[in-house]
Amino acid sequence: MFLKQLQVGQMAIFAYIVGDKETGDALVIDPAAETERIVAEAQKNNLTIRYIVNTHGHVDHISGNAAMKKKTGAKIVIHEADADMLTSTPAMILSMFRAQASPAADILVREGDSIRIGGITLKVLHTPGHTPGGIALYTDGYVFTGDTLFVEAVGRTDLPGGSWNTMAKAIKEKIYTLPDETVVLPGHNYGRMPTSTIKNEKRNNLYVR
Repeated sequence: MFLKQLQVGQMAIFAYIVGDKETGDALVIDPAAETERIVAEAQKNNLTIRYIVNTHGHVDHISGNAAMKKKTGAKIVIHEADADMLTSTPAMILSMFRAQASPAADILVREGDSIRIGGITLKVLHTPGHTPGGIALYTDGYVFTGDTLFVEAVGRTDLPGGSWNTMAKAIKEKIYTLPDETVVLPGHNYGRMPTSTIKNEKRNNLYVR
Protein backbone atom coordinates (compact mmCIF):
# COMPACT_ATOMS: atom_id res chain seq x y z
CA MET A 1 0.00 0.00 0.00
CA PHE A 2 1.21 3.48 -0.86
CA LEU A 3 0.47 6.03 1.87
CA LYS A 4 1.48 9.69 1.90
CA GLN A 5 0.61 12.25 4.54
CA LEU A 6 0.72 15.85 3.28
CA GLN A 7 0.22 18.97 5.39
CA VAL A 8 -1.70 21.49 3.27
CA GLY A 9 -3.29 24.91 3.58
CA GLN A 10 -3.22 27.43 6.38
CA MET A 11 -4.72 25.32 9.17
CA ALA A 12 -2.20 22.48 9.37
CA ILE A 13 -4.62 20.13 7.62
CA PHE A 14 -3.44 16.65 6.74
CA ALA A 15 -4.44 15.34 3.33
CA TYR A 16 -3.65 11.70 2.55
CA ILE A 17 -3.00 9.77 -0.62
CA VAL A 18 -3.73 6.06 -0.36
CA GLY A 19 -2.92 3.91 -3.35
CA ASP A 20 -2.39 0.42 -4.70
CA LYS A 21 0.98 0.39 -6.46
CA GLU A 22 0.09 -2.74 -8.43
CA THR A 23 -3.06 -1.38 -10.05
CA GLY A 24 -2.14 2.32 -9.94
CA ASP A 25 -5.48 3.24 -8.34
CA ALA A 26 -5.58 5.76 -5.49
CA LEU A 27 -7.81 7.98 -3.43
CA VAL A 28 -7.19 11.23 -1.61
CA ILE A 29 -8.61 11.99 1.82
CA ASP A 30 -9.52 15.61 2.59
CA PRO A 31 -7.74 17.47 -0.25
CA ALA A 32 -8.27 20.78 1.49
CA ALA A 33 -5.73 22.85 -0.45
CA GLU A 34 -2.62 22.65 -2.64
CA THR A 35 -4.37 20.25 -4.99
CA GLU A 36 -1.68 20.60 -7.66
CA ARG A 37 0.89 19.38 -5.15
CA ILE A 38 -1.29 16.43 -4.19
CA VAL A 39 -1.89 15.42 -7.80
CA ALA A 40 1.81 15.80 -8.60
CA GLU A 41 2.69 13.50 -5.70
CA ALA A 42 0.27 10.88 -7.00
CA GLN A 43 1.59 11.17 -10.54
CA LYS A 44 5.19 10.90 -9.33
CA ASN A 45 4.26 7.53 -7.87
CA ASN A 46 2.33 6.41 -10.97
CA LEU A 47 -1.02 6.62 -9.21
CA THR A 48 -4.37 7.81 -10.57
CA ILE A 49 -6.75 9.39 -8.06
CA ARG A 50 -10.16 7.74 -8.42
CA TYR A 51 -11.92 9.01 -5.29
CA ILE A 52 -11.98 12.13 -3.14
CA VAL A 53 -13.04 11.08 0.36
CA ASN A 54 -14.12 13.72 2.86
CA THR A 55 -14.01 12.72 6.52
CA HIS A 56 -16.64 15.40 7.18
CA GLY A 57 -18.23 18.44 5.58
CA HIS A 58 -16.47 21.41 7.20
CA VAL A 59 -15.18 23.97 4.73
CA ASP A 60 -11.53 23.65 5.74
CA HIS A 61 -11.56 20.00 4.65
CA ILE A 62 -13.64 20.24 1.46
CA SER A 63 -12.26 23.44 -0.06
CA GLY A 64 -10.06 21.56 -2.53
CA ASN A 65 -12.82 19.24 -3.79
CA ALA A 66 -13.73 21.28 -6.85
CA ALA A 67 -10.16 21.72 -8.05
CA MET A 68 -9.29 18.08 -7.35
CA LYS A 69 -12.36 16.81 -9.20
CA LYS A 70 -11.58 19.09 -12.16
CA LYS A 71 -7.98 17.85 -12.31
CA THR A 72 -8.70 14.15 -11.89
CA GLY A 73 -12.36 13.41 -12.56
CA ALA A 74 -12.42 11.59 -9.22
CA LYS A 75 -15.72 10.86 -7.48
CA ILE A 76 -16.49 12.68 -4.25
CA VAL A 77 -17.38 10.43 -1.30
CA ILE A 78 -18.88 11.56 2.02
CA HIS A 79 -21.17 10.21 4.72
CA GLU A 80 -24.83 10.70 3.92
CA ALA A 81 -25.40 12.83 7.04
CA ASP A 82 -22.85 15.45 5.90
CA ALA A 83 -23.72 15.43 2.20
CA ASP A 84 -25.71 18.67 2.32
CA MET A 85 -22.73 20.48 3.86
CA LEU A 86 -20.78 20.13 0.62
CA THR A 87 -23.07 22.49 -1.26
CA SER A 88 -24.52 24.66 1.51
CA THR A 89 -21.45 26.46 2.85
CA PRO A 90 -22.43 30.16 3.07
CA ALA A 91 -20.66 32.53 0.67
CA MET A 92 -19.31 34.51 3.63
CA ILE A 93 -17.60 31.40 5.03
CA LEU A 94 -16.19 30.47 1.63
CA SER A 95 -14.77 33.98 1.32
CA MET A 96 -13.33 33.87 4.84
CA PHE A 97 -11.47 30.65 4.06
CA ARG A 98 -10.68 31.70 0.49
CA ALA A 99 -12.37 28.48 -0.49
CA GLN A 100 -14.13 27.28 -3.61
CA ALA A 101 -17.57 25.73 -3.23
CA SER A 102 -17.55 21.95 -3.45
CA PRO A 103 -19.52 19.99 -6.04
CA ALA A 104 -22.17 17.63 -4.71
CA ALA A 105 -21.21 14.14 -3.61
CA ASP A 106 -21.08 11.34 -6.14
CA ILE A 107 -21.15 8.55 -3.56
CA LEU A 108 -22.76 8.54 -0.11
CA VAL A 109 -21.56 6.11 2.54
CA ARG A 110 -22.67 4.98 5.97
CA GLU A 111 -21.41 2.81 8.83
CA GLY A 112 -19.95 -0.48 7.65
CA ASP A 113 -19.56 0.47 3.99
CA SER A 114 -16.24 -0.10 2.26
CA ILE A 115 -14.28 2.00 -0.20
CA ARG A 116 -12.03 -0.08 -2.44
CA ILE A 117 -9.06 0.95 -4.55
CA GLY A 118 -7.28 -1.90 -6.24
CA GLY A 119 -6.66 -4.51 -3.58
CA ILE A 120 -7.04 -2.06 -0.68
CA THR A 121 -10.24 -1.78 1.34
CA LEU A 122 -11.05 1.10 3.66
CA LYS A 123 -13.89 0.39 6.09
CA VAL A 124 -16.16 3.31 6.94
CA LEU A 125 -16.61 3.93 10.67
CA HIS A 126 -19.34 6.46 11.42
CA THR A 127 -17.90 8.73 14.14
CA PRO A 128 -20.37 11.59 14.67
CA GLY A 129 -19.95 14.36 17.20
CA HIS A 130 -17.66 16.81 15.42
CA THR A 131 -20.27 16.78 12.68
CA PRO A 132 -23.29 14.49 12.25
CA GLY A 133 -21.64 12.62 9.39
CA GLY A 134 -18.04 12.45 10.51
CA ILE A 135 -16.25 9.26 9.55
CA ALA A 136 -13.02 7.45 10.23
CA LEU A 137 -11.52 5.10 7.65
CA TYR A 138 -9.90 1.86 8.74
CA THR A 139 -7.62 -0.49 6.89
CA ASP A 140 -5.40 -3.09 8.49
CA GLY A 141 -2.80 -1.20 10.52
CA TYR A 142 -4.13 2.33 9.95
CA VAL A 143 -7.10 4.52 10.84
CA PHE A 144 -7.74 7.95 9.34
CA THR A 145 -9.64 9.84 12.02
CA GLY A 146 -10.43 13.23 10.47
CA ASP A 147 -11.35 15.80 13.10
CA THR A 148 -12.72 13.25 15.55
CA LEU A 149 -9.43 12.17 17.11
CA PHE A 150 -6.17 14.11 16.96
CA VAL A 151 -2.83 13.18 18.50
CA GLU A 152 -3.61 13.22 22.23
CA ALA A 153 -6.54 15.56 21.58
CA VAL A 154 -9.99 15.58 19.99
CA GLY A 155 -12.03 17.70 17.63
CA ARG A 156 -14.26 20.54 18.76
CA THR A 157 -17.96 19.97 19.32
CA ASP A 158 -19.25 23.53 19.70
CA LEU A 159 -20.17 24.06 16.04
CA PRO A 160 -23.66 23.34 14.63
CA GLY A 161 -24.40 19.62 14.71
CA GLY A 162 -21.66 18.93 17.25
CA SER A 163 -22.08 16.86 20.39
CA TRP A 164 -19.43 16.04 22.97
CA ASN A 165 -21.23 12.99 24.33
CA THR A 166 -21.79 11.62 20.84
CA MET A 167 -18.16 12.10 19.83
CA ALA A 168 -16.73 10.63 23.03
CA LYS A 169 -18.96 7.58 22.57
CA ALA A 170 -17.81 7.18 18.96
CA ILE A 171 -14.14 7.39 19.95
CA LYS A 172 -14.54 4.81 22.70
CA GLU A 173 -16.69 2.38 20.72
CA LYS A 174 -15.45 2.76 17.14
CA ILE A 175 -11.81 3.87 17.38
CA TYR A 176 -10.43 2.73 20.73
CA THR A 177 -11.68 -0.79 20.00
CA LEU A 178 -9.26 -1.13 17.06
CA PRO A 179 -6.00 -3.06 17.62
CA ASP A 180 -3.53 -1.22 19.87
CA GLU A 181 -0.83 -1.10 17.20
CA THR A 182 -3.12 0.66 14.69
CA VAL A 183 -1.53 3.91 13.50
CA VAL A 184 -3.76 6.96 14.04
CA LEU A 185 -3.66 9.41 11.13
CA PRO A 186 -5.44 12.62 12.18
CA GLY A 187 -7.03 15.43 10.18
CA HIS A 188 -4.77 18.20 11.51
CA ASN A 189 -1.18 18.49 12.64
CA TYR A 190 -2.13 19.72 16.10
CA GLY A 191 -0.14 17.31 18.24
CA ARG A 192 3.44 16.84 19.38
CA MET A 193 3.91 14.36 16.52
CA PRO A 194 2.10 13.84 13.20
CA THR A 195 0.77 10.35 13.97
CA SER A 196 -0.07 8.25 16.99
CA THR A 197 -1.32 4.77 17.84
CA ILE A 198 -4.48 3.49 19.44
CA LYS A 199 -2.41 2.31 22.41
CA ASN A 200 -0.90 5.77 22.89
CA GLU A 201 -4.27 7.49 22.66
CA LYS A 202 -5.89 5.22 25.21
CA ARG A 203 -2.98 5.89 27.58
CA ASN A 204 -2.26 9.57 26.99
CA ASN A 205 -5.34 11.30 25.53
CA LEU A 206 -6.70 13.24 28.49
CA TYR A 207 -9.97 14.10 26.72
CA VAL A 208 -11.31 10.58 26.15
CA ARG A 209 -10.21 7.61 28.25
